[in-house]
Amino acid sequence: MDIETPPTEARRYGLGLVNLASPRMGTKIHSVSDDFFAEAPRMLQDTIPVFVPDKFDDNGKWMDGWESSRRRQGGHDWCIISLGEPGVIKLVDINTAHFTGNYPPGAMVEVGYSLDGDINKVEWHTLIEHVNLGPDAHHLLESKYLSTVNLVRLNIFPDGGVARLRLFGDVQRDWANQKNDIVELSALRAGGTVLGYNDAHYGDVNALLSEGRGLTMGDGWETRRRREPGNDWIVVQLGTSGFVDEIEIDTAHFKGNFPDKCSIQAALVEKGFDVNSAENWKELMPKQSLSADAIHKFKKEIVNDFGPVNAIRLNIYPDGGVSRLRIFGKAL
Repeated sequence: MDIETPPTEARRYGLGLVNLASPRMGTKIHSVSDDFFAEAPRMLQDTIPVFVPDKFDDNGKWMDGWESSRRRQGGHDWCIISLGEPGVIKLVDINTAHFTGNYPPGAMVEVGYSLDGDINKVEWHTLIEHVNLGPDAHHLLESKYLSTVNLVRLNIFPDGGVARLRLFGDVQRDWANQKNDIVELSALRAGGTVLGYNDAHYGDVNALLSEGRGLTMGDGWETRRRREPGNDWIVVQLGTSGFVDEIEIDTAHFKGNFPDKCSIQAALVEKGFDVNSAENWKELMPKQSLSADAIHKFKKEIVNDFGPVNAIRLNIYPDGGVSRLRIFGKAL
């Protein structure tokens, strides 16, 4: 399974942005005007879009994305997306990979918010004004509307195919009513974000913060085999600042390649996240042994209490794979 990483321009735009359009966030297709050639949910997949020359289905050429039929009666096609978590969208990537003679010449993105998800109550705002699209390319576009939304309407003019839609931004969660509860501070759907890592040769780093147990060995973070001294690491920004109460590390499906040990460092970063400085953060949890294909729960007794934190660095020794990381605690 090849997982797509943001284009270089998107990574430069700002570390810490979450793809709000990912199914890992609970995001789904609400409705679509037409997806005759390729079903709209494919457009949200986290994988890299592929082209299979000889693959056809009952409707014609199979394409990895959303593709409508050729429009003959005027108008344009659209797809409405229901975000799993409300958020502020800062950057949009409309990717027409492999769509060459069937890409839409233009697109426009609208957004809105509905507490109960009722489309009829939505006041639509322009997120991305009408732009020209080209074939087989990423189109990275800055948002024109920086308010909380949970519904997105992608309009394409007049028809055609989009391989992937990415909506990079920040999760907006009201933590006020959860301050006395033990919650998963690191969860992707709570705004947890991977800020950086030294290696991620296999798998999907965002899977590390996702719900449920990993489905396969590819559903997690895995590094290459380390042939030099040192250890591998990954840095995560928590969804909110909080006091850590318990840590869970799951090595599901990692049997001959789980890390021998792990440790965790943490910090409360006031301004900006310098991933390279994380190696100097305080030790939140000393080295602990790990085992194959197992959930490891590390209770409060072994977690060092030095106040609230909003970022952690998971160290694995010397290398290997981790399916899930969960940091539980109370929001500040």
